[in-house]
Amino acid sequence: MPLIDHNPRRGTKIEFSPAEAIRYNERTAAERSNARLKDEFGGKTLRVRGDTKVMAHLMFGILALSADQLMRLRQ
Repeated sequence: MPLIDHNPRRGTKIEFSPAEAIRYNERTAAERSNARLKDEFGGKTLRVRGDTKVMAHLMFGILALSADQLMRLRQ
């Protein structure tokens, strides 16, 4: 079931239940990391062919993303 944040344009904002709020935050974090993988670490345009090469290319991107996140946490 999709979770869509309510826009309070007409009336009051409808808040999520506590379980839905936790799930919403987890999903947005996953979507942010997927977006960074695609935009910054080469996940959008793959210039290799074959299942093994594509998997290796994406795993190198995930490795670089993980290293970048660890460096950001350290600061």
